[in-house]
Amino acid sequence: MPVDPQSMLPWLETIVTGGNAEPPRALGDYLDAIPRLDSLADLPKGTAVLVRGDVDAKPGDKVGKGDIRLRSMVETLQYGHDRGWVQVVFGHIGRDPQQSLDKVAARLGGLMGADVPLIKGWYDEQTNTVTELAASRVADAAPGSILMLENTRAYDIERVLWKAKPADLPAIAEKLADFANEVAGKIAKVYVNEALSAGSLDASSTVVPAAMDRVALGKYVASEFEGPMKKCLQTQLVVFSGLKIDKLDDLEAMIARGTIKQVFAAGSLAMALRKAIGELDGKDVSIGVAEDPSHSDKPYYIPRERVEQAKQMVAEGRKKGIEFVVPVDSVIEDGSVKEALEASDQQFDIGPKSSALFEQKVTEFIEAGAKGAVAFHNGVFGMFEDPRFEAGTRNFIPQLKRMTDAGALVYVGGGEGGKALEKYGSESDVTHVFTAGGTVLNALGSEPVPYLVALAMAAK
Repeated sequence: MPVDPQSMLPWLETIVTGGNAEPPRALGDYLDAIPRLDSLADLPKGTAVLVRGDVDAKPGDKVGKGDIRLRSMVETLQYGHDRGWVQVVFGHIGRDPQQSLDKVAARLGGLMGADVPLIKGWYDEQTNTVTELAASRVADAAPGSILMLENTRAYDIERVLWKAKPADLPAIAEKLADFANEVAGKIAKVYVNEALSAGSLDASSTVVPAAMDRVALGKYVASEFEGPMKKCLQTQLVVFSGLKIDKLDDLEAMIARGTIKQVFAAGSLAMALRKAIGELDGKDVSIGVAEDPSHSDKPYYIPRERVEQAKQMVAEGRKKGIEFVVPVDSVIEDGSVKEALEASDQQFDIGPKSSALFEQKVTEFIEAGAKGAVAFHNGVFGMFEDPRFEAGTRNFIPQLKRMTDAGALVYVGGGEGGKALEKYGSESDVTHVFTAGGTVLNALGSEPVPYLVALAMAAK
């Protein structure tokens, strides 16, 4: 159904402001509101269906290499193919708008055993319209066909919400409403989301559903949220690491659920916690350049308010019996190891004493009775792509297998954590590996997953 600028504005406000736009809703609330793929079983043969696909992939030289996200889409696409739908897959690849989905379309064709033509130039930014070429390609496609639209991020409108503030929305509501209507009017009025990792504020994920007649979650995405994602809500041991300090918000939300008993931290998150713990215990702890205001433009910088947030989190967590395990030594930029950072030092990895501490704490977790307990691991411990700073990550990955072997349910949050598991261990070492790190953090953390918010609104 067409959407006008007046109704698009509150839609955008809900998307951009996330959990603050309405009374708090749990993950299950969104999932309950969104239809599943089987709800579309009545669509007649030849119906055009938009599939927001997990196409952000780099296929290797043969099937099975670099195409795990594409393989996750096969069941949903086969479902539509068997019913004779004309499925139009669209999505992005990376952040570079010049990248093409040509290799992705070819690999998806190989997985489906059919040609998947790539439609380039499907949108005209000057007129804000879907091109007649694209519209005719879809209209003329035979029942059961699968087509793919070129990289959605090639167009500015796909990225217009990335940095948008609530005050910006009235100026862009009409253009986004027109975009959604164009896609619905010339491509398809039925929309399936089968892109677990598409957690950004891309228009294809968050705006286009507003103009759809019907929406649904794909088979894989639904199974991930209903199974392992919900299981992770019961996490007792969380291993959190990485460069982004805003993960502190996600950790805070996870702790608030009341199941977590132990927190292992590394990266910038650990720097904030380490500083906070020192101040709570009356010790002067330096975290080096991470607290130097002259580095405030760097991604590793930790503002004072984040330390205060961490202090409150630790203080309240300790009252609940939560143990916070943070590094006790660090590998700095020249490869040397220091227990106490100086003002000019930057941490690039945890040190050997920290690795030993984490191993000891895993042993304690196992000995306390790990069978049936849930552990969630996200991120890496240092700049593991550089051999000088990989030891912390390399040493910890085997601990995941130890917990699994002891009967714990171990989940890895995709992204760099998944890459590290592949490099230093095996997917079989854990219970489950997600294909999307950011989306998992949204689902478990402080903000709702944007595309779930959009689909829940569209389903109304």
